[in-house]
Amino acid sequence: MKLVVDTGRIIAALLRDNISRKILFNENFNFICPDHTISEIDEHKEEIIGKSGISEDEFSILLAIIFERIDVISKLSYEAFLNEAKNLINDLEDVPFLALCLAIKSEGIWTEDKHFEKQNRVKIFKTKDIIKYLENTNKT
Repeated sequence: MKLVVDTGRIIAALLRDNISRKILFNENFNFICPDHTISEIDEHKEEIIGKSGISEDEFSILLAIIFERIDVISKLSYEAFLNEAKNLINDLEDVPFLALCLAIKSEGIWTEDKHFEKQNRVKIFKTKDIIKYLENTNKT
């Protein structure tokens, strides 16, 4: 399943070894994110290091490992959809994710951000939806 992953899910995976990290490394998914994600994570780097209790070197290594599982997509690939996305969501930080989802035709966005729930063009997957999907996949 191809999904756009929101920065919040990546930060959750950086903070601790939790369900978000397990999902990011699950082979059932092909995760993509806009290049905008890198600068968003960089803005929160010190906060992430402080909350997670890891060193700056450990942060860099973990970030590199996580991004081996996520394809970072250039703005050139989704910029034609930015205006449409701006009309669908009122949080400007979320516009690149929505535009990418529209451009790439992924199955949806994995996010816990409530702003995405106010639009109806793109399917939203909460972590609980991902877990349910994995449970159903493992039954077959």
